[in-house]
Amino acid sequence: MEITRVSIVGMGSLGLIFGSFLYDKLGSDYVEFIIDKERAQITDYGHRIINGKSYDFKVVSGEGVSKSQLIIFAVKSTSLESAIETVRKSVDESTTIISLMNGISSEKILGEAFGMDKILFATAEGMDPIRTERSLNYINMGYVFIGTDKEDENKRNRLNDLIRLFERTEFPYKVEKDVMHRLWSKFMLNVGVNQVIMMHEGTFETIQKEGPERDMMIKAMREVIALAEKEGIRVSEKDLEFYVGLVDSLNPKGMPSMRHDGLHRIKSEVEMFAGTVIEYGRKHNVPTPINQKIYDTIKLIESKY
Repeated sequence: MEITRVSIVGMGSLGLIFGSFLYDKLGSDYVEFIIDKERAQITDYGHRIINGKSYDFKVVSGEGVSKSQLIIFAVKSTSLESAIETVRKSVDESTTIISLMNGISSEKILGEAFGMDKILFATAEGMDPIRTERSLNYINMGYVFIGTDKEDENKRNRLNDLIRLFERTEFPYKVEKDVMHRLWSKFMLNVGVNQVIMMHEGTFETIQKEGPERDMMIKAMREVIALAEKEGIRVSEKDLEFYVGLVDSLNPKGMPSMRHDGLHRIKSEVEMFAGTVIEYGRKHNVPTPINQKIYDTIKLIESKY
């Protein structure tokens, strides 16, 4: 099936970066943001300014008026359950779903809701957005890794359909043969970078320079490496060095989504990051003191909101 229309769930940084790119390539009628009914009734809710360019995105409520060919989930983990209900009527047997969410659990949750046969695996890397309520600026757009969890005809066809869309639009992507390795590597990155920057109320510059913040980031990432090995995923020190180098290349004034949560005094994804590390640590009897410290500190910060 040729994918001609893209539905995006989430108007945060990732949704807007990749949504605006596809909007420019496909046209305003072929990219839509699925939102809840209440937000859909807000005048000009789809208006955004991205890198100085004005967009009036098409926004639709998930009432099942039309079925989606491709749904891209780009919401926070704290909003996933409500997002699933919002789009439920837009999904049929032909719908393909990818998640650009952080962490290592969203695909399983989406599969339980819609069927794993519809789920491709994806992760986005290399973005450096600076966002306000209605505007977004970035220097590095990043790219999306895509892959499958199994080699069957259905998954290959869905992956090939997605590749054809990305090729046609010159979308920045890479096919990942070992997609679970990539997901765990990105999880390692987020566990270190997102949490430490939020803890210290900083920007990427906070962990780009030598000091205790950078040291904590690396130690938190190493705890993920130890757990990945227990899960049979080969994440290595070489992967850690690559991702630290990637972070060092980002705009020093940019910041991850978790820091935006702190600035807006809303609950963060600490449960999905440090909380997950702690959970896997207990499962495998592996100490995770750095992530425990991060978890306790962020929970204390959030208790004062």
